[in-house]
Amino acid sequence: MFFSLSSWALAAILFLAVASGTACGVALGRRLRAQHETLREPFVVIQGALLGLVGLILAFGLTLAVGRYEDRRAAVVSDANAIGTAYLRAQLLGEPGRTTSLALLRRYADLADQMSKEVPSSNAMGRTIATQDVVQRRLWGLAGRQLDVAPLASAPRLYLDSLNSMIDEQTVRVSALNNRVPGSVLLLEVFGAAAGLGLLGLYLSVLGRGLWPIGIATVLVTLLLLVTFDLDRPTRGLITVPDTAYKSLQASMALPPAAHPSSLTHKG
Repeated sequence: MFFSLSSWALAAILFLAVASGTACGVALGRRLRAQHETLREPFVVIQGALLGLVGLILAFGLTLAVGRYEDRRAAVVSDANAIGTAYLRAQLLGEPGRTTSLALLRRYADLADQMSKEVPSSNAMGRTIATQDVVQRRLWGLAGRQLDVAPLASAPRLYLDSLNSMIDEQTVRVSALNNRVPGSVLLLEVFGAAAGLGLLGLYLSVLGRGLWPIGIATVLVTLLLLVTFDLDRPTRGLITVPDTAYKSLQASMALPPAAHPSSLTHKG
């Protein structure tokens, strides 16, 4: 559910969840204000312990989200580099496989960039991955025929190696996109933050203190939760995985091939 929402809808849900816990604590504190002398000491101890635990939970969730975000960034660069290497080596193949392979690799790069704009595990991404798999099989078949024609030539063997790396990198990238922070951890963060701020609101309300600090804390905790959730939504949130590597790759592919087909009579 969290990954299909817009950023504004997600922010509203998180704020409502945290603010509801805070409001419940404030309301309960006002009812218990007459007993503030007996409740002050136990509330101080419980509040400090719970807020410390909530801080650890929030830090843990943020660390998980940042780690996965960095893995996705690295996977994009590695995938684009693998496609680029295969494209360069495909230029050394003999015709007619060379022209067809170059066109398929350009199509494959377009699909990889398109995946950067789709929600992980969605039907749209599933179709894109399936189309990439079809292109991979066609490329592999063409590479196999090139190797049959010249089994000792260096160019087809080097191209097959780069094509294999390109296929592996697609698997790594898809796995990174689907490797999210467990939903139980995210829910624990939300409920923990609501409970912690609710207890803080209860304590301040029992003492009759001003409520503006709890309002600021509610907004700050909501923003922290939003950043944690947003980092784990690589294509929908405000913090997305850059597709600069694919854009640069597509720009280089738009230029005429730099290399000419090598003569397959040269033995490797």
